[in-house]
Amino acid sequence: MNFYRSESWMWAEACARLDEAERRHRHFFDLLALPAARAVWEPPADIFVAGSEVHVVVALPGVRAEEVQVQFTASGLQIDAVAASRAIGSRMDVIRLEIPYGRMRRRVELPPGRYALAERRLELGCLHLRLTEVRP
Repeated sequence: MNFYRSESWMWAEACARLDEAERRHRHFFDLLALPAARAVWEPPADIFVAGSEVHVVVALPGVRAEEVQVQFTASGLQIDAVAASRAIGSRMDVIRLEIPYGRMRRRVELPPGRYALAERRLELGCLHLRLTEVRP
């Protein structure tokens, strides 16, 4: 195989992969339009354990504190939030959308035990939860 053929093959392969990534990205935004798809975004979360406390930090950009619901489940926590969509003018073309908006849901598994919510605050776009273990 000569050099020019291998170079054009690699270029074609790279373009095909970029096209596939763009197609998947567009498909992800199509999911926003589905009425049955309530939880579209899964925000990132950090979980820390310090003794009998568990600290959970969930990134929720653009979410107001009153739009956040935290529930205990059988295996941990479920965090639901809604970020208002940004106003995009009719004369604007979208080049890239990376900041999540709409419905968000994150399920967090906790270490074994029973927990109580000791502190909850939304600060700088992150939900901070401090859980304390409940001793029987």
